[in-house]
Formats: sequence, structure tokens, C-alpha cells
Amino acid sequence: MIMNMATNQKGLTGTSKIDADYERVRRDLFDLAGQGDEAIELMLELARESEHPRAFEVLGQLIKQNAEIGEKILKLHKTKKEVDKVEADVPMLAGTTNNNVFIGSTAELQKMLRDEAVIEVEPDLFKDE
Repeated sequence: MIMNMATNQKGLTGTSKIDADYERVRRDLFDLAGQGDEAIELMLELARESEHPRAFEVLGQLIKQNAEIGEKILKLHKTKKEVDKVEADVPMLAGTTNNNVFIGSTAELQKMLRDEAVIEVEPDLFKDE
């Protein structure tokens, strides 16, 4: 079965594409793991009945492949977590930046930082009289 990935993801945003891809890969890996479990059970029966060394070798390879699928699932979760963390940090960078400027002497700044009320209201020199 040939599937066109571009048509399946038409109209999705960047985040939803990542989520859709993650869900698909996760589902496929779990399906593979399930099929691997069934193959291991069948091969175990065959190896017991035949007692042939090659059957046990194939059984060992199936177990190894199924364990690798489990590792891929864990790696997928780790990667998704990192992507989500990066996406969560991005809005903070694009947010509003407020800059505060202190106009005064360093002595006044030090007193203000120590929570001593220093700032006195001065008359506005530029106000129209």
C-alpha cells in the first residue's frame, strides 16, 4: 500500500504535524512490538518442537529486534519531550519586553534597592507654566 504523506497532512500547522507524526510513529512501533510478540511465541513453540539450533538462533534474533523496538519507543518519547520543551520556551522569547530605566545617582539607587524611600517628587521642569 502506497500512501501520500503530503495529502494526509494538508492544512496542519507545524505543531499539529509534529503531534500527528509522533502519534503515527508511536502507533506503528506499538503494532510492530505486538507482531514481534506473536512471532516470538510462534518461534518459541517451533524451537521447542524441533529442538533445532537454527530455530533457537532465530528466536534470539526476534527477541533482540523486539527489544530494539522498545528502545525506539523510549527514544521517541524522549525526542517528543525535548520538542515540546523547545516549543514551550519559544513563546517566552516572543513576549512583551518591559525596560525600566532608573534616573538618579548611584547612592539613590543603592538606597532604593535597600527599600529605603529616597525618591522625592521633583517639579517637572518641562511643564508649561
